[in-house]
Amino acid sequence: MSNPLTAAELAALQEFATPSLSNGIETFNVRPRNAGFMSSDIRCIFPEMPPMVGYAFTVKISAAQQAERPRDVWEYRRAVLAAPGPKIIVIQDLDEQVVGSFWGEVNGNIHKALGAIGTVTNGGVRDLNEVRAFGFHFFAQHVLVSHAYVHLEDWGLPVEVGGLTVKPGDLLHGDLHGVLQIPHEIAADLARATAEVERQERVVISAAQSSDFSIEKLMAAYQQMKAY
Repeated sequence: MSNPLTAAELAALQEFATPSLSNGIETFNVRPRNAGFMSSDIRCIFPEMPPMVGYAFTVKISAAQQAERPRDVWEYRRAVLAAPGPKIIVIQDLDEQVVGSFWGEVNGNIHKALGAIGTVTNGGVRDLNEVRAFGFHFFAQHVLVSHAYVHLEDWGLPVEVGGLTVKPGDLLHGDLHGVLQIPHEIAADLARATAEVERQERVVISAAQSSDFSIEKLMAAYQQMKAY
């Protein structure tokens, strides 16, 4: 992450929904249209919360068995604190059958104090009412009861969550639709491009909602669009 966005640029991205930003990304032709986002397995647990935008801090965990040589949790927490923010903790749960949650009221509060704004995981989350109350975002594949034998396996390496490979420092945007990866090379220009796509779409929507709607009017509206 050589050129982190300014607070204003991050705030501008937060104004858009993930589908709108996905449309904006398409105008740059930097990746295939079927890439760069997580599968629907990863659900937004608090869909009423505003979009989450931040940089990935990647972690691997396990919970099915006790760790023979557990990693130092304080070393991990110092690493999270030192990472650039706002940060999103992206956790790959390595267990074949997910059984234990890394996340709950305690870890949510600790990570918020460390500068994290939420998590994305193919594993589990719990303590939903308590975590919702202090505004920490949960995107997860499972909601669980127990933490079982949860422990850190590693951090700071690429992880795979929801069919997407996420590297440390990747820029992510998540809302009730899911989680999107924003290419760094277009991030500073994405809000502007997305706003232009939405402006063009509004022409078509206005034609569709018109009291004197016709196919000819709709065709004329489409002809004014450049993004599609």
